[in-house]
Amino acid sequence: MKEELKLSNQLCFPLYVVSKELISKYTPILKEYDLTYTQYIVLLALFEQKEMNVTALGEMVYLDSGTLSPLLKKLENKGFLRRFRDKNDERNVKVTLTKEGEQLEDKLSNVPTAIAGCLNLSLEEAKSLYTLLYKTLGSMKEPKL
Repeated sequence: MKEELKLSNQLCFPLYVVSKELISKYTPILKEYDLTYTQYIVLLALFEQKEMNVTALGEMVYLDSGTLSPLLKKLENKGFLRRFRDKNDERNVKVTLTKEGEQLEDKLSNVPTAIAGCLNLSLEEAKSLYTLLYKTLGSMKEPKL
């Protein structure tokens, strides 16, 4: 077997497995709030921005419109957000949190600590990993023309 094709030599494999396993740790925690992990990250983006257009939201959370649109519809049906057309440009759809959605920010504030408890990393190791992952992500983004 060629050394470069061994599964244990693939950088993508441990990233994939860690991501999958880490996201699975969120499931029981978020179930209490009737949220999926993907819904959770969309809410985190909206906690930061309060209101944004759907395109910018998709870019922020790395979701395409085919994934994001049904997800937003579900969150809207749960009463956590509202979608509306921009008054200045009807083609532009914006999203904002409802009062119920805003109240989730306090309720979900325990999630990062609960997840950190699932990791066997020191604070320094976690910061290093975070830095490396975002450096890698930044180097993979296509430049915008």
